[in-house]
Amino acid sequence: MQDRLQKIKFVITDVDGVLTDGKLYYDAHGEALKTFHVRDGLGIRMLIENGIQVAVLSGRSSPILQKRIDDLGIKMAYLGKLEKESACLDLIAQAGVSPEETAYIGDDSVDLPAFAICGLAFAVNDAPSYVQDNADYVLEQKGGNGAFREMSDMILQAQGKMDTFATAQGFLKSVASMAQ
Repeated sequence: MQDRLQKIKFVITDVDGVLTDGKLYYDAHGEALKTFHVRDGLGIRMLIENGIQVAVLSGRSSPILQKRIDDLGIKMAYLGKLEKESACLDLIAQAGVSPEETAYIGDDSVDLPAFAICGLAFAVNDAPSYVQDNADYVLEQKGGNGAFREMSDMILQAQGKMDTFATAQGFLKSVASMAQ
């Protein structure tokens, strides 16, 4: 696993059930609220600051999600795209990396084609067993509760960049341009 983590240059993440708890909150005008874990946002920023590209791939699209993507400085995203196989291939090409250099994190059946394309597949802890069975690694955290951060820490640690999140001086080196 360490060898595979060391090769990661690009991470693609699902949203609902990974960066959120998967619950959808509606009012009379449509989706009204999404909650995101601040640790996941910081994990995204730490990857980006360490030269690892991050993309969002979601079957849903909303102004709330677009705001979060913009706030985090994520440059690549496919929103409203349920067919994730071709979307992953396109994102990988945009990033200029190989599938083996790409990690994907997901939580449900819609993510299985992405698992098959990417070199390293992560499932959140509360993903159904059939999704977990297709993942290379099942995280300890549930979706919306820091699962992305758990994965980002694993990648950074494997690449010798643990100081970014584990020491004051390491964190201060990259904090100036971060948003979470």
